[in-house]
Amino acid sequence: MEIKNITAMQQDAPDQGKLRLSVVSNTGYAPIQDAVIDISYTGDPESTVEEVTTDQNGQTETLELPAPPLEYSMAPSENQPYSEYTFRVSAPGYETLTISGAEILPDATALQEIRLRPLAPGETIDNIVIPAHTLFGDYPPKIAEAEIKPVSQFGEIVLSRVVVPEFVVVHDGSPMDTTATDYYVRYKDYIKNVASSEIYATWPAATIRANVLAIMSFTLNRVYTEWYRNKGFDFTITSSTAFDHKWIYGRNIFESISVIVDELFANYLSRPNVKQPILTQYCDGQRVSCPNWMTQWGSKSLGDQGYQAIEILRYYYGDNMYINTAEEVSGIPSSWPGYALDIGSSGAKVLQMQEQINAISNNYPLIPKIAEDGIFGEGTQNAVRVFQSVFGLPQTGVVDYSTWFKIQEIYVAVTRIAELNP
Repeated sequence: MEIKNITAMQQDAPDQGKLRLSVVSNTGYAPIQDAVIDISYTGDPESTVEEVTTDQNGQTETLELPAPPLEYSMAPSENQPYSEYTFRVSAPGYETLTISGAEILPDATALQEIRLRPLAPGETIDNIVIPAHTLFGDYPPKIAEAEIKPVSQFGEIVLSRVVVPEFVVVHDGSPMDTTATDYYVRYKDYIKNVASSEIYATWPAATIRANVLAIMSFTLNRVYTEWYRNKGFDFTITSSTAFDHKWIYGRNIFESISVIVDELFANYLSRPNVKQPILTQYCDGQRVSCPNWMTQWGSKSLGDQGYQAIEILRYYYGDNMYINTAEEVSGIPSSWPGYALDIGSSGAKVLQMQEQINAISNNYPLIPKIAEDGIFGEGTQNAVRVFQSVFGLPQTGVVDYSTWFKIQEIYVAVTRIAELNP
């Protein structure tokens, strides 16, 4: 793919996209304050357009950056629909990291989490290069598979029920590539990364939901059937588009996709009398044709026409496709109470949430400490609202489904740090 020169790219970027960065230590979930981030156009690293510093929560303010016209991402086009930026990140006591090729779409907020390694003797600068988006770059098409896998009665049997894993192990290459690195990735982070790599965040919310559900169901089929482990491999899924989805190490995600994944992450797609999640395959529908599969551009068109997510999915996969919910979510210390916690709520679940918020505030000091009394008052509401702001959730002050599980996720992360650093 030919890279445009910087002058042409600036002229072709009349719209604005948003960017928020967060910097944490990769030895735990500790935010790094006063990290300096130089932002430049990819291809012209000397053209610094912004320099920002992280706050107590390891985060920057939300920036606005030039991006191409919105219509480039709304229909198949030879024009690149996103601008590419390079981030050079430095902080005292940590290695310097450069990320090139981060994508900024118009009318969308990009979220870039940056993990820095503590500085070791002889280490200087690490580099991450983000390749092209799958709808714009050149990637091999998916090799067709049966959507329902036979269950062997011998040897390694599949899981007894559908469970959302805490982590998946991503093999960053094709299955037979023994040189590829394996990464442990939180399940939700994996889904957000894949969706940000496979579709555009500027698309209708129903289209994003349909694609996210297809990505999650496919992934949970790999988990449920232990597809690769039963073939002798030590990973859950690959980053090869020929075999699975595109996952890109170090890439930014998008807020509109992140919010939907947080809302849907325990769901998958099923058919009547079939226990396993359906292996929902798809293609772009422009460069590659895939009868009986969902096409990404086609799902965008249906979303434009007002179709809901389940209607988009049934249009492609048939009327007997249903949205199901996993029986268990792994890696959480306290299960969802089944209702939102708000002003006036009280009891054990409120107390657990207050204790967890206070533990999180030890690492994120902008989140105020609150009374651990099991009563959801204004102080708790304010702390929840600040938590939501820090972690990219709608700032309602209400502990809804998405906020509850985000509190669980971050609580587990920060308490594991405490265990590692007694």
